[in-house]
Amino acid sequence: MATYEGYCVKCKEKRQFEGQEVTLANGRLAAQGTCPVCSTKMNRMLGVKK
Repeated sequence: MATYEGYCVKCKEKRQFEGQEVTLANGRLAAQGTCPVCSTKMNRMLGVKK
């Protein structure tokens, strides 16, 4: 697992989270993990898959 920075909608703050890279249905890469404070699911869009 890698560390990413994303926005937690529930906490309304940017936070570091550990997550994994996944491919979304439209072919884009994203990092998905959970907020370390409130355990809400967090996403971070990454670059286009090559």
